[in-house]
Amino acid sequence: MRVGRRLALLGLVAAALAWSGTASAATPQELTITVSDGTQLSCALVEPDGTPPAGGWPAVMLFHGLGGKHQDMEPFATQYLAPAGYASLMCDARGQGVSGGLFGLDGPVDVQDTRELFTWLTARPEISDTQIGAYGISLGGGAVWNAAAAGVPFKAIVPQITWTNLVTALAPQNLSKSGLVELLAQLIPTSRWDPDLLAAEPSLVQSTTMTQVRALATPRSVLAHLPSIATPTLLIQGRHDFLFDIDQAEAAYRLLGGPKELYIGDLGHAPAPNPPAEVPTYDGLVVKFFDQFLKAGPVVTTVGSPVVLAHDPWDGKTTTYRGLPPTKTVSVALPGTVTIQSGGKVARGVRITGGPHETFGDSTVTVRYSGAKGWDRLVAVLAVQGQATPITAGGIKLTAASGTVKIRLMNESVRVPAGARLVVYLGATSTVQSSGDALYLGDVLPGSSITIGRATLALSVLKQAVSK
Repeated sequence: MRVGRRLALLGLVAAALAWSGTASAATPQELTITVSDGTQLSCALVEPDGTPPAGGWPAVMLFHGLGGKHQDMEPFATQYLAPAGYASLMCDARGQGVSGGLFGLDGPVDVQDTRELFTWLTARPEISDTQIGAYGISLGGGAVWNAAAAGVPFKAIVPQITWTNLVTALAPQNLSKSGLVELLAQLIPTSRWDPDLLAAEPSLVQSTTMTQVRALATPRSVLAHLPSIATPTLLIQGRHDFLFDIDQAEAAYRLLGGPKELYIGDLGHAPAPNPPAEVPTYDGLVVKFFDQFLKAGPVVTTVGSPVVLAHDPWDGKTTTYRGLPPTKTVSVALPGTVTIQSGGKVARGVRITGGPHETFGDSTVTVRYSGAKGWDRLVAVLAVQGQATPITAGGIKLTAASGTVKIRLMNESVRVPAGARLVVYLGATSTVQSSGDALYLGDVLPGSSITIGRATLALSVLKQAVSK
């Protein structure tokens, strides 16, 4: 993962998804909407050509990614939604683009903006006052979730490559993904941040004062509200995304009570490849989903709650399940005892019999350790030997000088060739696997040491690999 590539994908503006679709004569109407606190939001409205139907056009509110602008969403509005008969409203989130206000990370003020924009949109005579959906990418997906949880009456929603639990996304097991957090922080000037975000940022990067981090993250996380959300939801998540892994969408899939579908593909934040050829597949699903729930007339309801897993690398094919894909766990011992100093690492390899395998689900690395002196964290990175990009990683904050810890690895779906040698790297940062792996960068102090004993890898894989 090179820094330039990571930054482009972490911001994940819609343009990075290489939208291409049916040409449309629909032209965005650029406008400014002033919300109740006086903040001016830079927006665009796209409407289909022709005469609105009785009751007005169904419409979709679109939300861009971190550091983006509303123009990032215009290609989807003009190339997909307008030809299908939908109006679209998209705005620069406050503190981003040329909108006023301060960046609030989808906090309560941002939710209020969404509520007022919904009211503004439905008050237009050519727009339906009831048939309104929402589609958001990354940060925009968080905006969709939080607005739905707050009661904004969307008829259908599509949160894409986003979070449901901000704490477990950014600091699982109380250890911050500090490299990614720092990269995210660079996408918006700190002069445009809400003061609460500025106050919590050092604690998040350094994995200290997690109480403060949770106080900030909890009202921005939809997890606790999921069982009460009955809005039809299409979840779109990436197979290989180190910012928001599959678990973030899987939690919603398990807990939502209303109609739901889950698409897992090659899109997302780094290290996702984001193949342009896949875009029409999942964007087509988005339009089809809105057709199901936003348009008047007979609705062809999808049977069950399907989960669609795109093949990796993208080959134009997908595998559909009635629920979450069946998995199995392969456990292997990684014996040995070694003492390392700050900057040191442990690497233990193993070959999994059979294959090819395809990871999916919650894998763990259990580690016995002792003699920790100044060593307050442990990071595990799982990779195929000879491949620069890891399969997955995880980290945990240590609270004792010795003991046994179970490090939860991110839920990533990656094909492992038959006969491949897997290597588990252990150390204080994710750079123990590669100097370019800037996931966990917070280090221990010079002179720190720890003894790493026996470890066990419990690898969750699909019962039947689908990718070739």
